[in-house]
Amino acid sequence: MTVLDRRSLLIAATSAGAALLVPSLRAEPVYKKTTELKPGQFTWHPERSPDGPVAIIVSIPEQRVFVYRNGIRIGVSTCSTGAPGHSTPTGVFTILEKDKNHRSSTYNNAPMPNMNRLTWSGIALHAGNLPGYPASHGCIRLPGKFSELLFGITHVGTPVILAGSHADPKEITHPGLVLSDYAESEFTSVQSNLKGEKLPWQTEVVKGATSTSVIVSHGDMTITVLENGKTIASGPATITDPSTPLGRHVFMLVGAHDGRQGLTWHAITHHDRTGIPLGQPDEAVLQRIKADDVVRKAMADRMHPGMVLITTELPSHPDTRTGEDFVLMDTDHAS
Repeated sequence: MTVLDRRSLLIAATSAGAALLVPSLRAEPVYKKTTELKPGQFTWHPERSPDGPVAIIVSIPEQRVFVYRNGIRIGVSTCSTGAPGHSTPTGVFTILEKDKNHRSSTYNNAPMPNMNRLTWSGIALHAGNLPGYPASHGCIRLPGKFSELLFGITHVGTPVILAGSHADPKEITHPGLVLSDYAESEFTSVQSNLKGEKLPWQTEVVKGATSTSVIVSHGDMTITVLENGKTIASGPATITDPSTPLGRHVFMLVGAHDGRQGLTWHAITHHDRTGIPLGQPDEAVLQRIKADDVVRKAMADRMHPGMVLITTELPSHPDTRTGEDFVLMDTDHAS
């Protein structure tokens, strides 16, 4: 588990749990404004973007789940997050495990169909009862049919943002390889490395495909590269104008932009609270960050569409990392 700052980012909450009721699978997609969806209803339009990396945003205040593929919204669903005393944590997660017929090991063997695990201590997306308000032990309950559809397009490594406020993905292009200046030969090399690789979303569970995540901590000026949850490389970050915040952003790599000899990303900005100015992610954020040669090589060797890069203001503590978890969690929801 990648965990940042004991004060603001802690290992997954033990209060998380599963829904105790068997979910109805009768829910069907509807054609409504997302604000008009009733509990159990959802919209689903995968034809809007048939292929590409998936990102999921859970808006806790709105009790909604937003699904984006290749930066385009393809689904919105009602959900039920943690009840008072069992609040759902906010932060950035990646899917650690998938289990279509999972049962809770904590709450009386309760069924958790179409489970996408976010922490090893119990936070997950899964089918469950939706009463119209936060009612779970910390998990994100979904309509049965929606959970089945979502399960079919996620993979180990898919980013999930649990937030108080968020912005829709914004496409940006960084004129160069991420976290560095570059030579044209480096760009060609990265392009060559991408050829023939399996893409994570092309397999239900990573089999031969890799999922790469990168964390840039402004708090202690470090960069960490993870592959399938394991730390591959870490080193110092050089950040231009270090007194200015980088912001809370999640960047997903789309691919190469030949015209600019650089990389195109979809960027999502988020915060744990509502009413906080989010700012706008742009290529200037990436241009401010430089990495040493070890980190640059680790990223270049593992770069693939769908690679996730996260910026945070908070310091990292590698000594709190355990196993192959990946969580950037806020303390307000940790035990």
